[in-house]
Amino acid sequence: MTVMEFFGCTFIAFGPPLGLFIFTIARDPLRIIVLIASAFFWLLSLLISSILWYAVVPLRQQLAFGLVFSVLFQETFRFLFYKLLRKADRGLQQVSQTGQNANIAPKDISNKHIMAYVSGLGFGIICGAFSLVNVLADMWGPGTIGIKGDSQYFFVASAFLTLCFVFLHTFWGVIFFYAWDKRHYLLIAVVLCSHMLVSCLTLLNQRTKDRTEPLYLASIIPAYIVMFTMAVIAFYSAGGSFRNIMVAVSCKTSSNYIVD
Repeated sequence: MTVMEFFGCTFIAFGPPLGLFIFTIARDPLRIIVLIASAFFWLLSLLISSILWYAVVPLRQQLAFGLVFSVLFQETFRFLFYKLLRKADRGLQQVSQTGQNANIAPKDISNKHIMAYVSGLGFGIICGAFSLVNVLADMWGPGTIGIKGDSQYFFVASAFLTLCFVFLHTFWGVIFFYAWDKRHYLLIAVVLCSHMLVSCLTLLNQRTKDRTEPLYLASIIPAYIVMFTMAVIAFYSAGGSFRNIMVAVSCKTSSNYIVD
């Protein structure tokens, strides 16, 4: 039973991201490089957050303290990675030109939304991995459902939240890069505030003296509402429109699609 739950929660959390990787990234070496580089930047933000949490001894037991600064560091390193990609545009152009006979698509560089999507997915995958790997290890068994007296929904709730954060980081990446390219500071604030909001919602999943049961639905439902909202904003930020959706649904081709 524990093995079944292990694979079920694994596929819930990482099945859709794995599909995105296979169908949109795996065949392009340049995208793989950007994905790995963005994951490395997220790891750097985690390292800085951990150092700060360890250094401030009086607040180590306060999850909210570490959470707030973790979000701030993640967005800071997302900005640093954005600057790095924009500085490296010329070099990436040269790499794409020399690799035209391979699987490297030169349009990846001219269409900056693709690099934003790849970097966001890199942030999301590594974030999800670090969030859930230890939980999956405990889930393997034997007899760990409701581990240490926790709710029987702990594992499946963790899996759905992990999936949500993977997609959120992907959408945040697209919105964040577009916002800085266009100097649209309101969208930058939207990314930061929504990231802070969803992260703080996860605090409802812990037990307190006044609350003996975690409020999983109170964190998951608003988180997915934010995720779908960010998906819509990211879609329009990347040049999408209702007409594009209708064309895709009708399985027709459109030669007039232009990416800004």
